Amino acid sequence: MSPKQLQSDAFWMEKALALAEKGKGYVSPNPMVGCVVVSEEGKEIGSGYHKEFGKPHAEVNAIESVKDKNKFKNATVYVTLEPCSHHGKTPPCATMLGKLPLKKVVVGMKDPNPEVNGKGILHLRNKGIEVEVGVLKEEAEKMNEFFVHHQTFGRPFITLKVAQTADGFLAAADGNSQWITGKQARKQVHRWRSEYDAVLVGRTTAMVDNPSLTVRHVAGRQPKRIVIDGPYELPKELNLFSDKFEEKTIVLTWNKEASATDADPMLRMMQQNYFRGEVLQLPKLEGHVDLRQAFKELGQKGISSILVEGGQQLSSALIRQGLVDKLELFIAPKLLGAGTRSILNIGINKMNEIAELKDVSWTKVGDDMLLTGYF
Repeated sequence: MSPKQLQSDAFWMEKALALAEKGKGYVSPNPMVGCVVVSEEGKEIGSGYHKEFGKPHAEVNAIESVKDKNKFKNATVYVTLEPCSHHGKTPPCATMLGKLPLKKVVVGMKDPNPEVNGKGILHLRNKGIEVEVGVLKEEAEKMNEFFVHHQTFGRPFITLKVAQTADGFLAAADGNSQWITGKQARKQVHRWRSEYDAVLVGRTTAMVDNPSLTVRHVAGRQPKRIVIDGPYELPKELNLFSDKFEEKTIVLTWNKEASATDADPMLRMMQQNYFRGEVLQLPKLEGHVDLRQAFKELGQKGISSILVEGGQQLSSALIRQGLVDKLELFIAPKLLGAGTRSILNIGINKMNEIAELKDVSWTKVGDDMLLTGYF
């Protein structure tokens, strides 16, 4: 392929990727997908993206946006993810594209979904359409890191969010942690909440902070709210169990009696203040909820990404067990000198065992610094 063609393909794929980003927070557990249709003369004649889970895919929206159907002859379709080849909530896009007189389909990345994984590409080639795969592949995979991880490992992509002072504390000696970071950092957290399928906290954070874990400072989808409550003893007056988003709350517990009671709809209805959310009963591991099993079962429920807003114990446990995929660490230009450390006892005692982050970036958010890295 000529350098000029490579440059042209990258240009249109960048546009498709930008379109795909518009679906962030609305399409999960589906991937974000963007699509651009270019005529034989090299002009854009249509475009679209996947707007909402259960609604038409990007390819359908792009094809329907083309006004002059005669322009499909020898046209090229640029799509960020391999067109699906199976019947899900919508018909297969590969079949739809295969019926058009296209010359070429350029794909950003293969679909890791076992039901697709190359079958869409094969279908198009069998229809006589040239298929180019891997244009801006890294960018396409990064954009859909939640989807790729969920499809590959069967569990949600876990991001740990930590906010600490410059000397490493997340709360003062009296337990107060509001507010270490500034308004812009807090707004960023709300934006993340709208983009993740669920937000997770431990029982200590639920008790001390009584969080709502809702999206308030930005527009976006309200996530599911997950709280770890091994003994199932948290007061039902907490926001997670009593506000208007109560049905979005999932409790992780090892208490079999609590789970059995809540699983019976008749018993729940008979309770004066029954919990309208979900209780997930899990095995006990070293006195706590088995987190690895919890994430496995949450993944089976279609939850592909979780933002953890944990305290010291939960954050440290997740890192110690190798369950964190990404770290978002806010560092505020403030000092406490004493209080609760952000991370403690993660099972490392020697320098040659140190946990080193990869693909690290630093971003200034208001007066705070945000360290982003992958494990």
